Amino acid sequence: MHHPVTNRNGDEIASAVTNLDLHDISRAACTYGVKRFYVVTPLADQRELAKKVAAHWTEGPGGSYNPDRRRAFSLLRVRESLDQVLAEVQKREGVRPRTAATDARPSPGAVTFGEFRQELAAGRPWVLILGTAWGLTRQAMARADCVLAPLTGPTGYNHLSVRSAAAIMLDRLLGG
Repeated sequence: MHHPVTNRNGDEIASAVTNLDLHDISRAACTYGVKRFYVVTPLADQRELAKKVAAHWTEGPGGSYNPDRRRAFSLLRVRESLDQVLAEVQKREGVRPRTAATDARPSPGAVTFGEFRQELAAGRPWVLILGTAWGLTRQAMARADCVLAPLTGPTGYNHLSVRSAAAIMLDRLLGG
C-alpha cells in the first residue's frame, strides 16, 4: 500500500513506487505461491510507472530475456485503492477476503505468525496489507480484520524495507 501511509512526521501521504519493490516482492510472491501481488496507489503517474515496469518484464524484451522474471511479474496488478483489490479478490474467490495489516509498531491484540499461519490453512482468502514509507495510517490499520505482530530482530532498530518485510513474512507464513 502506497496510500494511506504516513511520513516520518505522522502525516498521511502517498509514497512513491520503487522498481526494486516491484521486482523483489513479485519474485517472493511467486516463490511462495501467492496468487496476486497488488500495488495500490491513488497517484496516476505511479500506477503508470509500475505498469510500465511490469510490461517490460511480461510483454517486452525483459520477459524474453528472463522468463522467470516474466512469471513473477505476471502476478502483479496495479490498483488505485484497497477497495478495488478486495472487490477483485471477492469476484475471483467467490467470497470477500479477510484482511491482515502489518506494522513495525506493536499493536494490542496483534496476531502471531503461528496463529495467522493456522488461519491461512483454513483456506479462506486473505489479503496481507503491507505499508510503505513509515507504515499504514492508524485508520487503515483499524479497517483490517486483524493486525500481525511486528517483525523484530535482536536490536532496537526496526525499519525494514517493505520488500524485506514481505519476504520474511511470506517465509514465516508459507515457507516449509
